[in-house]
Amino acid sequence: MRTFPRINFAHLPTPVEPLPRLSAELGGPNLLVKRDDLTGLAFGGNKIRKLEYLLAEAQSHGAHTIITAGAVQSNHCRQTAAACAHLNFDCILVLSGEKPSNVTGNLLLDQLFNAEIVWTSLQERDQMLQQTFQKEWELGRRPYMIPYGGSNTTGATAYAFAMKELLDQKYQPDWIIFASSSAGTQAGLVTGARLFGFKGNILGISVDETEADLKAHVASLANATADALGEKINFLPQDIMVNADYLGGGYGIMGAPEIEAIRLFARQEGLLLDPVYTGRAAAGLIDLIRKGYFKQEEIVLFWHTGGTPALFSEKYAQLAEPI
Repeated sequence: MRTFPRINFAHLPTPVEPLPRLSAELGGPNLLVKRDDLTGLAFGGNKIRKLEYLLAEAQSHGAHTIITAGAVQSNHCRQTAAACAHLNFDCILVLSGEKPSNVTGNLLLDQLFNAEIVWTSLQERDQMLQQTFQKEWELGRRPYMIPYGGSNTTGATAYAFAMKELLDQKYQPDWIIFASSSAGTQAGLVTGARLFGFKGNILGISVDETEADLKAHVASLANATADALGEKINFLPQDIMVNADYLGGGYGIMGAPEIEAIRLFARQEGLLLDPVYTGRAAAGLIDLIRKGYFKQEEIVLFWHTGGTPALFSEKYAQLAEPI
């Protein structure tokens, strides 16, 4: 198997913990959680794993400046900014959305890590990302571009090896459930499952994509990731498990299911989820348990991908109850 350059700064392996009170409360299968919210820098999260590989690649290319993109409360951008500060890269974040009057949540952390912010609309984000890269190149700042979510073959490789990490921890759950959006995490997990012998089911709860689109994207990226690792695997969209029944009001719009999930995990297990990704995935998990989707004796692992700083954004103040 081909190896990739890597800078080790994530806190690994992340622990696997039982969720006995939540399991009892839901009356469902045995629940575990994989704590990728504890990967280290800047409140952790799944992108830290990917950045170990992405920033090693940037270093090997002689880059000085890292450019990436996301929403105003992007977890990926916050973790990228932190890793850049840690490794002495300049960081430029192209953020889509209205510039808020108050700086809170992930955006506050972006500023603390001294990231330069470029504001744009969602429709023009990709174009602005390219323009920013070209400008920095012409200025001689040796830019390296990380795609949205860090979801390319280099980033996805991190989650192929995260699957090996789970197996090395002697866990073979019947199901792995997690938030899926830009496809990198899921593509890495399904690739790692094939490479390292995971026998269970890998189900991504879509945060913002249709089932058909996400399946196709994951399959394509998984094939490319396996190929980059020197392995020939042919994933078809029908090989990828996605549930897109929990899109709610759309990306980043928190509704009653997410609020219930966040409160339930907090009050039963003292575990914090975020409003955009893990809150939505957990809402899907809870609903599936209530519908009897899993067998009572099965072991279901919730892969916590992080994102907790978004809890402190003014956008999600409805989580608070009257004092």
